[in-house]
Amino acid sequence: MKIAFAMLLGMSVLTVSAPQPSSSLDYRFDEVRRSVTLTTPKEQIPAEAGLIARSGDRVQTGWFSYALIASEQHRAKFEIFSSTEVRLAGGEPGVILSLERGHLHAIFDKITGSEPRIVKTPGALLAVRGTQYDVNVDNSGQTTLDVTEGVVEVRSALREQPLFVRAGESCTYGAQMPPIMRPSSPRGLMEPGYRGRDEGGRGEGTERGEAGERGEGGGEHGEGGERGHGVGPGMVPPGGPSSQPPTPQPPPRSHP
Repeated sequence: MKIAFAMLLGMSVLTVSAPQPSSSLDYRFDEVRRSVTLTTPKEQIPAEAGLIARSGDRVQTGWFSYALIASEQHRAKFEIFSSTEVRLAGGEPGVILSLERGHLHAIFDKITGSEPRIVKTPGALLAVRGTQYDVNVDNSGQTTLDVTEGVVEVRSALREQPLFVRAGESCTYGAQMPPIMRPSSPRGLMEPGYRGRDEGGRGEGTERGEAGERGEGGGEHGEGGERGHGVGPGMVPPGGPSSQPPTPQPPPRSHP
């Protein structure tokens, strides 16, 4: 009897002391440009490519800074642009990242299964299964979503049913404003110099030149795609003034 009790007690101790599976997610910095800070519960350190972050950590980018973060477990990548602050995993079921302010571009690979991957923003949760989108939170907390591929399900406490935003569509919402569909600009969330070389992103034209056929550009005038060139107001077309057709002149008057 004593031997059986001792064995049962030993099994109980092993069960209690066995390590439990961790729900913490790992995030990897694939690319870092300029000033990017990682804040953990223990320290604040400058981020660099290859650094591993954990759930609950915060990432903050400075002016003209950029970070590319990957979550292999969820097959997701996040481009975090300048003056942006995010929290990795939001402490809520399904939330893998919380955008508190600033601008990011989310890329989700298509996966099987019905469990969506969620990004938390002020005023709504963004649930996806395979898509790409841009989301921007301004200083007042108003959020703008532009979907470039797939479908994003916008869940807001101010709306009974979720709003589905598809590729080429946009919506705006906030903590006190329900999601509202709006016309999507061909340039999405482009700002002067956004995604140019100075920003550290992919470069798709700027305020002075629209990229041809969404071609990628990195200069001030946004050259792009199949060597297409954007021409903004007041700009001289590629090739200089000589490429413009001459102004027709009136025929000479004849004198008797």
